[in-house]
Amino acid sequence: MKNGLIRAVGAIFCASIVMFAAAARADEIRVMASNAFKEAYLELVPQFEQTSGHKVVTSFVGSADIMARMKAGESTDLLILARNSIDELVKLGKVVPGSRVDLAKSGVGIAVRAGAPKPDVSSGDALKRALLAAKSIGYSSGPSGAYIAGLFQRMGIADEMKPKVRQTPPGVAVGDLIARGEAEIGFQQVSELLPIAGIDFLGPLPPDIQEFTVFSGGIHVAAKAPAAAAALVRFLGSPGSVPAIRKKGMEPG
Repeated sequence: MKNGLIRAVGAIFCASIVMFAAAARADEIRVMASNAFKEAYLELVPQFEQTSGHKVVTSFVGSADIMARMKAGESTDLLILARNSIDELVKLGKVVPGSRVDLAKSGVGIAVRAGAPKPDVSSGDALKRALLAAKSIGYSSGPSGAYIAGLFQRMGIADEMKPKVRQTPPGVAVGDLIARGEAEIGFQQVSELLPIAGIDFLGPLPPDIQEFTVFSGGIHVAAKAPAAAAALVRFLGSPGSVPAIRKKGMEPG
């Protein structure tokens, strides 16, 4: 019985040591992420926290605001942004070279208010006619908005669109604008339109004018938990994350 007691005490002691070691290795990972990756991220991160023991603290911020804050000297552990923005931050010395992991790609989607007439958007020409007929148009201040503004130029309708456009501030969903009736037709990343209530998703842009944005993660040069942040971004970019990414309207990067 004495030996059994000794073994039990020893087991408790060993378990305590293991738990203490795990706690000592656990880090708080600060993440600043684009809203385009938000829905898949919210499903995946709890899985990472459970298996790794790390705690993830996330700020979802508009892409333009993230870039402004990074250029102003703010720091974090991990950034999730459009790939070209991560590459720009590498050149600016804000993101560790070689740390970029491509996570997912998203096309631009189209939506109208729930119950509203659904225009023909099956081709570039059909969409152009719908835009000319629309009274108001919404797009974001992120990568999809920049693309749509350029698309209007290439279609030769930029001047006609100018008085109709409602551009959302960074971090504000175009879908909310549509749901409130402030834009008759709107454009944003598919992954950002799908979760919005009060809109009808018409589908992605027609193939002849579609634009895909790759969203990537990168480690900030001043990261306080770089190893843990690297583990997180590897997890988000792993094959096991693909089902959640696809479910939220994106494709693996």
